[in-house]
Amino acid sequence: MGITRGLVITVLFSIVLFLLIPAYVPRPRFIPGFAPPPDMWPRTVSMLGMALGMLLVGLSFSRKTEALADPEDASALRGGTPLATLLTRFAWTVLAFALFIGAVSLLGFLLSSILLLMTMLILTGYWRKKIVATIVAIVLPLLLYLFFSSALNTRFPAGSLLRAFGI
Repeated sequence: MGITRGLVITVLFSIVLFLLIPAYVPRPRFIPGFAPPPDMWPRTVSMLGMALGMLLVGLSFSRKTEALADPEDASALRGGTPLATLLTRFAWTVLAFALFIGAVSLLGFLLSSILLLMTMLILTGYWRKKIVATIVAIVLPLLLYLFFSSALNTRFPAGSLLRAFGI
């Protein structure tokens, strides 16, 4: 099970690193010596994700993980949640990320990130604490946006719909 998870994680981050970043993150011809290129952080995160996926594959061959791989533990990890429910949640999560990719070009990165985080909080069940979840869903993307755009001079898509309204 750990081998499959590790391979899936490695493949997903490889797709991001080798296909999505070169296609969707523009790299200017001239970058001042003190400024990181726009693709630096996405590449860094993707490489770390690939490394963690490969580490999971490597650790899956350990004897300790084989001893812990008990079929009864799988139901304990799910917390009694039926597999069909988990697969449905996974499908909703994949759909949310697909909609996020489409929404970035239309609504811009910041608003799309806020909507994605709200969706993820709803899917994980944290939405029961509505006030805290709303504050987190708005403040966290805003702080990350301000940090990366101000401190690291990273540019994010503004969104065609917002530009049409002059926002």
